[in-house]
Amino acid sequence: MDEQVGAILAGLDLWAEWPSETQRRIVGAALDSFAERGFHGTSLKHIAQGSGLSTAALYVHFGSKEELLFALSRRGHAMALEVVRAAAGEPDPRRAATLLVRAFTEWHAEYRTIARIVQYELAALTPEHRADVADLRRGIERVVQELIERGVEAGVFTVRDPRGAATAVLSLGVDVARWYGPGLRWNPGELGVLYSDLVDRMLSGGT
Repeated sequence: MDEQVGAILAGLDLWAEWPSETQRRIVGAALDSFAERGFHGTSLKHIAQGSGLSTAALYVHFGSKEELLFALSRRGHAMALEVVRAAAGEPDPRRAATLLVRAFTEWHAEYRTIARIVQYELAALTPEHRADVADLRRGIERVVQELIERGVEAGVFTVRDPRGAATAVLSLGVDVARWYGPGLRWNPGELGVLYSDLVDRMLSGGT
């Protein structure tokens, strides 16, 4: 793994938002149940059983399973935003794009469970919560678009539509969470290298 990519991913903490052990048990049980059964197939009873708590005890910390989904969605998107911001801080835009794609791809492979939930269960959020998550998604897209625009200005990228290119770059990484699993042809690092090479060719016109 690239040392800079490793440093970016090493700085992530899925559980940073939940300081208490009880909260972590609840959120972890919700994560497992959503992954196994989907949001609509999960009940508070499933989450209570998974956390070793009573249903009543869950309400002390979270008012509903939708609140748990929102907490996971917000945290997952915040982590993705941390990844792209850290990578985009590299001064050289071409190197920054390589770091970003590698780290973003590896994150979606390593954290595929939460990534899959937060990307594909958005419709289950309330409109207010969905709007909050949408703000984070726009922040991620803005970082990538601005990086591509910086590369165009520096003459290292040749794309005509930086916004569309940013969408394409992010879509590659996001889709990893849908299909990736252990035992496949590539490990997360190898997949990150493959995708970063493809994106570099796309942005630079193959030069």
